[in-house]
Amino acid sequence: MTKLLRTTVAAGAAAVLALTVTSANAADPGGLPFPDSTAVGVHNAYEKTAFTYFADALDSGAGMLEIDVWTNVFGAGWRVSHSNPLGNDNNCANATTVAQLRTNSRNRDLAGCLTDIRTWHDANPGHRPVVLKLEMKDGLLGSAGRGPAALDALLGAKLGDALYRPAELTGGHPDLDTAVRAGAWPSRAQLAGRFIVELIPGTVEEQNPFDTLWTDREYAMHLRDLKAAGRLGEAAAFPAVHHAAAGDPRTRYADAGIRPWFVFFDGDASAYAAAGFDTSWYAQRNYYVLMTDAHNVAPAISATTPTEQQARDRLALLARKNASLISADWRTLPAVLSSAVPRG
Repeated sequence: MTKLLRTTVAAGAAAVLALTVTSANAADPGGLPFPDSTAVGVHNAYEKTAFTYFADALDSGAGMLEIDVWTNVFGAGWRVSHSNPLGNDNNCANATTVAQLRTNSRNRDLAGCLTDIRTWHDANPGHRPVVLKLEMKDGLLGSAGRGPAALDALLGAKLGDALYRPAELTGGHPDLDTAVRAGAWPSRAQLAGRFIVELIPGTVEEQNPFDTLWTDREYAMHLRDLKAAGRLGEAAAFPAVHHAAAGDPRTRYADAGIRPWFVFFDGDASAYAAAGFDTSWYAQRNYYVLMTDAHNVAPAISATTPTEQQARDRLALLARKNASLISADWRTLPAVLSSAVPRG
């Protein structure tokens, strides 16, 4: 075989191999770094109108499940409800056995929801990675024993080794930003059987003129301080920069020292999808981008019952806009909820 022929054959084989790898990733993004695939989540998955029991939400295949949490001093504990700040109104059952997941009484606190999650996890080893998005409706409240450290303790006590923690992603790097930009994210396959907790400030917190320390900034300060103290392993959640903004939205934080602790970004899908919004900035830096209200991106489709093709087309569109996860209320489409496609 001549040298030219050998070179041609080798080049052809390399091209075939590259095509095979690309095709495999397109069909199964399990080998991609976690933010580099686009999954589908459910908004307010704890509501009874969404799922009868939270176990149903876990069984739906969704890549993200959202829970609203209240912490104010007018009620006890960590309450889970959409609009009742004083009590619990939700589909969580505080089940310690599989049989109880759909037979126990509902309306439990956050600890009860986390108990359901752990019980389901133990019965479903190797399940898909799931982002648990906690909207802290009125913020964290350390003075009532519901601050960042208390949240870490609760999440750790209930979910244990099922949690994927900031310290695992940070590794030997000085902060989360440095770690992810160095390629530290595990693949989707490597995160099988794990839960990732994302925190955002809540609608009430953001509208409260007396609240000057929102959840995002407070928890990022907590991460920075834990790292400085050599205790980052205690942290159980990832704060997200809330609301889409052009450029680097972390510049909104006057304290530049907390900016490297944000690698999750969470905002309206229509804003991210707008002409001129450069979402490649996130993909190039390996950041996780959650795009909410995916149904509202023009042309709008149903928030609850689009056709499966409409939902898949929207997933494809926002994957091209570099979403890591999109959310809506498509709970009637389990085949779409369990989907994950490469982003970009």
